[in-house]
Amino acid sequence: MAEFDSTSVSIPEGVQLSLEASTVTVSGPKGKVSRDFSHTGLRLSIKENSVAVAATVKGKKSRALVGTVASHIRNMIKGVTEGHVYKMKVVYAHFPITVKVAGKEVLIENFMGERSKRHAKIMGNVKITVQGDELVLEGPDKEAVGQTAANIHMATHVKKMDPRVFQDGIYVSERV
Repeated sequence: MAEFDSTSVSIPEGVQLSLEASTVTVSGPKGKVSRDFSHTGLRLSIKENSVAVAATVKGKKSRALVGTVASHIRNMIKGVTEGHVYKMKVVYAHFPITVKVAGKEVLIENFMGERSKRHAKIMGNVKITVQGDELVLEGPDKEAVGQTAANIHMATHVKKMDPRVFQDGIYVSERV
């Protein structure tokens, strides 16, 4: 089978990368991340200090897919070496919002003066630190950190009110 479009991602020192069928597992000082790429139909192989991603068919879509998979692998390597960090800001006008972390859930209390708590699910092994009106989300898996931030934001999403007036909520303020 001929290989058409291909690229390689270098593996830095201190990072172990293993390939089992189409599942890539990357482990490093910040943790371990695993991802299955079998649905892409690409050929993955480890050559010396790099991972080769190659397409088996020719075309624009396969070229784009090669770049996407290579980018995912780079994000996995960055996650286990440096980690991914999102900072979120708690914004309120009248009722002070209280945020607590309980197990694999974020509890949001007193949102818009409500008596019931709002819940947001923590994905994967994301660590959340509450520092006053700021939340810091950290983890090796970029998608888990981003999805957890989205879950927290959507738990405080205001419906049927003008968002220009009712700006209460928890918003992503910075991606480090």
